[in-house]
Amino acid sequence: MKLSNNQSFVASWSGGKDSCFAFMEAVRLNGQPKALMNMMNENGLVSRSHAIPKEILHQQAIELGLPIVTVPSSWNDYERNFINTLQQLVEEYKINAAVFGDIDIDSNRAWEEKVCEAACISPILPLWKQDRKDLVTKMLAEGVHCIIVSCNQQLGEDFLGKKLDEELIKRLEELNVDVCGENGEYHTLVVNCPLYKNELNVELLTKRSHLNYWFQEMKLK
Repeated sequence: MKLSNNQSFVASWSGGKDSCFAFMEAVRLNGQPKALMNMMNENGLVSRSHAIPKEILHQQAIELGLPIVTVPSSWNDYERNFINTLQQLVEEYKINAAVFGDIDIDSNRAWEEKVCEAACISPILPLWKQDRKDLVTKMLAEGVHCIIVSCNQQLGEDFLGKKLDEELIKRLEELNVDVCGENGEYHTLVVNCPLYKNELNVELLTKRSHLNYWFQEMKLK
């Protein structure tokens, strides 16, 4: 569905480039952001998939001038907790839409439509069906600055902490890796974008491997 003028929304916020650029596009289309929402692991310390610490997610929200709701959850309870949180946000912020950063995986869109229907709001996917390489090039051109904070074994630990730029995109292509990481090949942390008040100052710590995936531990400086 398309975003109506001045439609209020919550952004499904991973902390990475796709959710950030979808947020930027929704604002450009005159959507009114009310809050960010992030699903965390069970202990509530880091986000799922990206493993971004809670303090960094909250700093991103501060730079965007918005509240963020972080939701601890197991994978088994993920859908139920997601829907419950959407319903709470509808009640608290009077939102009528949720913005997602998915590009072209139909099963992801179907799930987002399902949870939004349960919360009686509209799913908005501003990046849907855009060419993946064109999209990541556009993100960089429009000022999304991000680093890789988790990646699969094919890329390996050397890619952690790398800034996503044209040179890195070429390296990904040479490795036959999707340049957008849409299939989970890698995840990013947005350290700056045009809607931030200030750039994030992040210190990169140790790199660790868990369940055949590499993660960059980090903290705010």
